[in-house]
Amino acid sequence: MSIAEFVRILGRGPGRSRSLTQEEAHEAMARVLRGEAALESIGAMLMLMRMKGEVPEELAGFTAAFRDVLTKVPTPDLDWPSYAAGRTRGLPWFLLSARLVTQGGYKVLMHGWNGLSERGHLVRDGLPYAGITSCAGPDEAAEVLARDNIAYLPLENFSPELLRLLQLRADFGLRSCLNTVARMLNPGGAGASVQGVFHPPYRELQADASHLLGLKAMSVIKGGGGEFERNPSKDIQVFGLRGGQPWDMLVPPSQDDARRLNDGETDLARLSALWSGELDDPFAKGIVLATAALALDTLGVAEAEAKAAALWEARG
Repeated sequence: MSIAEFVRILGRGPGRSRSLTQEEAHEAMARVLRGEAALESIGAMLMLMRMKGEVPEELAGFTAAFRDVLTKVPTPDLDWPSYAAGRTRGLPWFLLSARLVTQGGYKVLMHGWNGLSERGHLVRDGLPYAGITSCAGPDEAAEVLARDNIAYLPLENFSPELLRLLQLRADFGLRSCLNTVARMLNPGGAGASVQGVFHPPYRELQADASHLLGLKAMSVIKGGGGEFERNPSKDIQVFGLRGGQPWDMLVPPSQDDARRLNDGETDLARLSALWSGELDDPFAKGIVLATAALALDTLGVAEAEAKAAALWEARG
């Protein structure tokens, strides 16, 4: 077996090539994961898809193939992927947003890989400052999720196959659709997911692919550094799903204090200081609350902004 037939479909040339169907994409990636595809064929397939532009059916098929071979991961209320490279971001305030959501009794499973740039390390290094445990595998994640309502599962600890393919970027010099697949992976099978993107067109693409996969609730935004993190001083267009159906909404600014998310700050101790109340930073607090409110809305919480503010005041 090989994936040559799928490479031919993608690369026949103008007027003859076409995108893969969801079923074809599923089979192509299943063969890759079974070790039936040459590395050159994998590279050709991924780069041809990048050249023509990915479609929801391809993303859904690839994602389903990875899910088929995943080690069982605990099911949370909210899936929170974190796969941005971090080149343009400041402190990862969104980690506090995820923790704030858990104060409402919701279980949040974060997962990710952030290793492509000099600032990618800030997310993982920031976890202990945000009170979030990084887990060695799905079993530990289940224990931590039951205890803390939140856990972070590194990609290499539950899908080393996807990490290996993501790292082909170093050979291509270009991202592939697998960066998007990682964000859509939802390894615990949560009914709700929040996702961030760098490039606005991917908001609708990820929403449409998630619809094909049967996800019930989802919010995707162009967020800080490509993460699910919003600037509270700007309006933001949110795409996704509600009740399993396509949905979008324009969210107005929640405060007037205009500041860039990437302010050059790298002192991770500011995360724990803000949570404890030692640090008074209205803009950082605004990031945390505005991002948490979008996540709560995804979970179906009414008056999500007021709920986020109340959870902040009562945080433990």
